[in-house]
Amino acid sequence: MKRLNIGLFGFGNVGRGLYDVLGRIESDSVHIRRICVRDINKERGVDAEFTDDADAIFNDSEINLIVEVIDDAEAAYSIVKRALKSRIPVVSGNKKMLGHHILELIDLQEQYNTPLLYDASACGSIPVIRNLEEYYDNDLLCSVKGILNGSSNFILSKIFNENMSYGDALRLAQELGFAESNPTLDIDGWDSLYKLIIITVHAFGVYVSPDEILTYGISTMNDSDIRFAREKDRRIKLVAHVEKVDDRLIMCVLPQLISRNKYIYSVEDEFNGVVIKGLFYDKQFMFGRGAGGHPTGSAVLSDITACGYNYRYEYKKRNDSVLPHYTTDHTFRIYFRYRTEEQLSLLTFSKIREQYTSEGYSYIIGDVSIANLKAHQEELRTGDCFVAAYPLD
Repeated sequence: MKRLNIGLFGFGNVGRGLYDVLGRIESDSVHIRRICVRDINKERGVDAEFTDDADAIFNDSEINLIVEVIDDAEAAYSIVKRALKSRIPVVSGNKKMLGHHILELIDLQEQYNTPLLYDASACGSIPVIRNLEEYYDNDLLCSVKGILNGSSNFILSKIFNENMSYGDALRLAQELGFAESNPTLDIDGWDSLYKLIIITVHAFGVYVSPDEILTYGISTMNDSDIRFAREKDRRIKLVAHVEKVDDRLIMCVLPQLISRNKYIYSVEDEFNGVVIKGLFYDKQFMFGRGAGGHPTGSAVLSDITACGYNYRYEYKKRNDSVLPHYTTDHTFRIYFRYRTEEQLSLLTFSKIREQYTSEGYSYIIGDVSIANLKAHQEELRTGDCFVAAYPLD
């Protein structure tokens, strides 16, 4: 493995986690040479060279790897793009940036013959991208489904296992560093969405824009929904899902009422769980921590080490002669808790399986298309209502 002198952008939760992990392993091959931060005057308590000038990193001839772990997607895009054009290999942890710009960055990698690695962006400590690249590079892959956000899963675990209120569970997640002060990215499903987009590029060779995918989180879930799940002996999990159905591809991020016989039923706290299903090998399950500075920092280090051995993604699935086409023309069973008839009128049920109405709590279980849910996802997100997929088994 060649010696890597790193120019690191960002020293928040993940950047500090990477610094700590490197300190523990005492590697002779990996060294953080400079760290670029917004506030150069902030006391960080470590013996490292800090700068607030990106040029100090890019103009340093000793630096041969860029690592960015900042939360500003546009700034991350500029850093990664500049690194590739400068022919400096780069590791990124910014899933939002990748979710919007991955096709352009794939082209830049090819144009400048320079690798970009980002396994750490998709599922924390789970190496799902590299596994999809190396072990599932064939047409036998049917679906990838799982819990891709550790913060929301931590909140749901505390609610279902310890009877915490939603507010108390959220505050605890924030105190422990699993959720941001503004948790919208996690609890409304956006973080899972960007990870799903990245996974889909490697799993099926298809890129779908974030604007085209049904995305709905847990921010409107209430005690009635939790009670319903318990009565049915199920748990609510925020699930990202991509599936190939014949020549079509369906994608969504949606809470699901998960039964005990599913692998992800028992994925707790800040852990992620990914189920990969194939035509002949059935289901395979990957499990690991999905939030926290040290687990994610460790995943970033795995990408760094791969760069040291000149590893790069090949995007094999994108070269398939026939790629599935994305569609929202697919129907599945949902649980819909609503307050008003106006809310109920938003959804068109092809089949109603169960309905309950009372003064304080009304719900309907039935079959609805992804297209119908996608068309009204903003209204469903802001109203006093809640939607969850409700699989038959």
